[in-house]
Amino acid sequence: MLNQYETVFIATPVLSEAQFKEVINKFGEMVSSNGGEIIHQEDWGLKKLAYPIQKKSTGFYHLLEFKAEPTFIEKLEIEYRRDERIIRFLTFRLDKHAVEYSEKRRNKVKAKAEEK
Repeated sequence: MLNQYETVFIATPVLSEAQFKEVINKFGEMVSSNGGEIIHQEDWGLKKLAYPIQKKSTGFYHLLEFKAEPTFIEKLEIEYRRDERIIRFLTFRLDKHAVEYSEKRRNKVKAKAEEK
């Protein structure tokens, strides 16, 4: 059975735009190639960190919402740890209430984008 997950990772700020897109594609393809399904992605851009990590005060944030087998999460997190471009990550399973909230939030973002 596929569970719905949300993962946010922070990439090192020294990456170029192309290098950051490569990181996003790598983890997106990893989800797809392991039988998962990407539901939504959001690029939050370069943000200031609450505290320095590896002597860096900023990082590129990216949200990835997907469905996958529970056994896949361990593989994903191992890959986050191995990739030196990722300085922090957090993955969690969404319960039915979180899934509803996430859909509402996506619809709001979509409505705002259409207004512009």
